[in-house]
Amino acid sequence: MKTQRILGSAVALTLSTLTLAGGVAAQTSENTRAYKPVDLFALEYAADPQISPDGRQIAYVRRSFDIMADKARSNIWIVNVATGEHRPLLSGGASFSSPRWSPDGKRLAYVSGSEGSAQIYIRWMDSGATARVTNLTQGPGGITWSPDGKSIAFSMFVPGEGKPIASMPAAPEGAKWAPKPIVIDKLDYRGDGAGYAEQGHTHIFTVSADGGVPRQVTKGEFDYGGAIDWSRDGKTLYVSANRTDDPERTPLRDQIYAVDVASQAITQLTHREGPSAAPKVSPDGKSIAFLGFTDRLTSNQEFSLWVMNRDGGNARSLTQTLDVGINDFAWDGRGGLYYLFDQQGTTKLGYATTSGSNRTIASGFGGEDIGRPYSGASLTVAPDGTVATNVTTPTEPGDVAVVKGSNVKRLTRLNDDVSAIRDLASVEEIWTTAPDGVKSQSWIMKPAGFDPAKKYPMILEIHGGPHTNYGARFSAEMQAYAAAGYVVLYSNPRGSTSYGDKFANLIDKAYPGGDYDDLMAAVDAAVAKGYVDPQRLFVTGGSGGGVLTAWIVGKSNRFRAAVVAKPVINWTSFALTSDGAAYYGRYWFGKNPWEEGAQAEYWRRSPLSLVGNVKTPTMLITGEQDFRTPISETEQYYAGLKLNGVDTAMVRVPESSHGMMDHPSRLVAKSTYILGWFAKHGGASTASDGK
Repeated sequence: MKTQRILGSAVALTLSTLTLAGGVAAQTSENTRAYKPVDLFALEYAADPQISPDGRQIAYVRRSFDIMADKARSNIWIVNVATGEHRPLLSGGASFSSPRWSPDGKRLAYVSGSEGSAQIYIRWMDSGATARVTNLTQGPGGITWSPDGKSIAFSMFVPGEGKPIASMPAAPEGAKWAPKPIVIDKLDYRGDGAGYAEQGHTHIFTVSADGGVPRQVTKGEFDYGGAIDWSRDGKTLYVSANRTDDPERTPLRDQIYAVDVASQAITQLTHREGPSAAPKVSPDGKSIAFLGFTDRLTSNQEFSLWVMNRDGGNARSLTQTLDVGINDFAWDGRGGLYYLFDQQGTTKLGYATTSGSNRTIASGFGGEDIGRPYSGASLTVAPDGTVATNVTTPTEPGDVAVVKGSNVKRLTRLNDDVSAIRDLASVEEIWTTAPDGVKSQSWIMKPAGFDPAKKYPMILEIHGGPHTNYGARFSAEMQAYAAAGYVVLYSNPRGSTSYGDKFANLIDKAYPGGDYDDLMAAVDAAVAKGYVDPQRLFVTGGSGGGVLTAWIVGKSNRFRAAVVAKPVINWTSFALTSDGAAYYGRYWFGKNPWEEGAQAEYWRRSPLSLVGNVKTPTMLITGEQDFRTPISETEQYYAGLKLNGVDTAMVRVPESSHGMMDHPSRLVAKSTYILGWFAKHGGASTASDGK
């Protein structure tokens, strides 16, 4: 949900543990070229590309998965823009992240936990010498060099002390009492993937690039975080924060502030009815670009790219008329701005001048989400206008690329060793029209060796959000489904992003609803192709896709089996137990559940209201530490299905949050259990003979 943006054969297991350096051995068992869920451990992808100030090198985070430790690895590699020479810069057992070039390009700051806790380090590029510059008690974020290269700004959580309600008497000497009660007095008392919140706030610090004691430059009962930037003279920091009287109950009200480094005086620069975030100062220091939108209290609202004078005056949107959402942006040396945006399921690169002219440069970017084909890309820009970013295709996870002019040059091929021994599925785009005339885009993934004369079982896979988008991008999960013998259909029904504000908000205060019709139109079109067996249709989706999967089996019996992953089943309980309690009632329903007339609408849109109609065998799968769509939602639906006599199972993933990527094996398990449930109910790993 968006809050506002297992093992195969022994041979397959052995192969997936081999490193790129060690090569890949020949396979001898049958179906050895078929992609398996466990092959996730053989994949790598590029994230956070950072181009050097002279435009000659790119440092990036190379992400992979350790099959023995069952955890993600992040190393920093460097690639030469001209030659493509590619080598590790920081690698090994520890994870390294957040590479950031000094202004002169002679040093690289980064974050590592190699000595236990996460700290900031600096590497001298000429000698390879490294130095640890912090001794922090909490992990740093948003590290940013000062223009003179003498200081680094960063954000860090500062623990605080809550006001005690009562004082427990001391336990007798030698006694072993139970742990003290935990007192919660915050609305945002837990976050998915972060756990239960500590007392305290996130603040901004500076530290000398030569090391020393960090200096805290913001204070108070507010959180400062996200992107940080410096004035050109190094005397001011630009940050964003929600400093309203009651930040917990008034989300989406972050504004941009100027913080005087010496005096710590804070000046508010933006005064907008909506968020202003990610400030970045222009090369001449006279302007600040940022992301923002005017809050209309609709369920989907996209960031546009804004620019204002250094003092906050003359704020104006550069991209609002384009009707697209901006994902990332950066200044070039000429005073223009490159930015990434999604359009019709494709991530594109645009360029804007401060006078408001815009043009599209290229497309095909992304690859920072390896599980499903979501949008996910980032960029940095050298003063000469060379852009570093990442690219993806349906058969290739994210690689590093540069853009010069309109020319896109891919610099890495991180998964060529995998594609050499695995046959991957191809993708075909289709457009369909629902009964009310709404058109939507979908993709059909066909198994390797596809034969149109045969009849294949089909999986409809539905994205979450619901305000996000799928596209022609790599997906480890869907490749696994196709390799098992399924045609895979995935869609961007109404409510999806990248088609403009009107399309996204067709489900505002009406979700789920007409998106069901879009999905059924896509299924009809796929079946009409002739190679899909209409008697072997399956459906699954996670988060918002879990909502729609449960909604579908409550309204239709056409699917042979379903898997509902991490769903919302009862909007009332979800709105009050999710980690976005201040958001969902206000923005998705317009009222809190107890307000007059609200409860009928909450119930009407809850899949639990349709559980009495369900006949489809339905499995549920959710992480036990999911605080976005808590497992209590899954438990309600499971009980309802059981009471209704439906063939069902509940798969609980221990210690897993909403993304199910706490450990890579969680994603392997998800795909494996989904395929197992479908196989149990008539799915097959190969196509039938078409008769």
